[in-house]
Amino acid sequence: MTNSFTEILKPLLQEAGFEHYGFSPLENPFSIGAYEDWIHKGYHGEMEYLKTHLPFKKEPTRHFKGLQSAIVVAKPYFPNSTTPTPLRIAEYAKSRDYHLTFKEELDAVAEKLKAQFLGEEFLCFTDSAPLLERDLAYRAGLGWIGKNTCLIDRKQGSLFFLGEILTSLSLEAPKERTLDFCGKCSKCIEICPTNALEENRILNAKKCISYLTIESKKIPDQDLRKQMGDWFFGCDLCQTVCPWNEKKYGKDLMQSLTEPVRFSKTSEEIESLRKILTKSNKELLSEFKESPLSRARGFGLKRNALIVIANQNVTELKDEVEHASRQWPRLKELCDWVLESFHED
Repeated sequence: MTNSFTEILKPLLQEAGFEHYGFSPLENPFSIGAYEDWIHKGYHGEMEYLKTHLPFKKEPTRHFKGLQSAIVVAKPYFPNSTTPTPLRIAEYAKSRDYHLTFKEELDAVAEKLKAQFLGEEFLCFTDSAPLLERDLAYRAGLGWIGKNTCLIDRKQGSLFFLGEILTSLSLEAPKERTLDFCGKCSKCIEICPTNALEENRILNAKKCISYLTIESKKIPDQDLRKQMGDWFFGCDLCQTVCPWNEKKYGKDLMQSLTEPVRFSKTSEEIESLRKILTKSNKELLSEFKESPLSRARGFGLKRNALIVIANQNVTELKDEVEHASRQWPRLKELCDWVLESFHED
């Protein structure tokens, strides 16, 4: 079945722009033990849905009844030609929210498969189902789990999204797994500003800048705030420093993205921060409606802006910070910290 199915699937994926894909069984995920330990240690932080999803991730065939296999697809997201803000954000966030575009593309492929395989099921997901996506991708032969906890491929690097088409068909996974080519390299661990990466490919999300600026609904402790530097939304230093991304995209380009601080107090940067502080949460959500930035909500965007203002000493926005302190009670302590940081300098 797998070979004949591939002959039909391959041109459909290529037509949709997908070159990197593979098959994996849904049952018996390899990394479930490590995931359970990660949850037990509380490294998921406030993301309680990850704990709730544990039983489903452990036995996905019980949750997705009648489905046996996953067609796992990798979609590169770099380089991006557009950006929603001049502030420093993770590369993946510089274009339209991939949850919208990627799933649309997978759905189009799935509809064509349904027309050719009557009676079979094809369900599409992109980071939206209780699945261990990187586990599926590893078993599908798309790469290995790197020390930065991302999936890495020697040809593709790691700057790609993962999506799945789950199917009732029984598809055979590669017999050999991708070898680990991280070797003795530890650049990703060393560059992390908050030391969120631990040995044995473990990420403490509670210390990760991406988590702190996107998923967390709280204000970080003061020691973490200072380590967040000029990152406004997300962080991908552990990827841009990776030699496999340098090989794919060029060393000079990747090194330009790993500079400790890129904020230079341009009028565009200052005006962007001013806009975020002065607009209502509703206005911000409307502006970033189809951008990944909407994930942080209005509160998160204001919180992030204030931390950048303090770390980069943007005293030009002192009046706006004082106004925010009066207008947004949840942000008062953070605003006061920002104003105190101005005096320290």
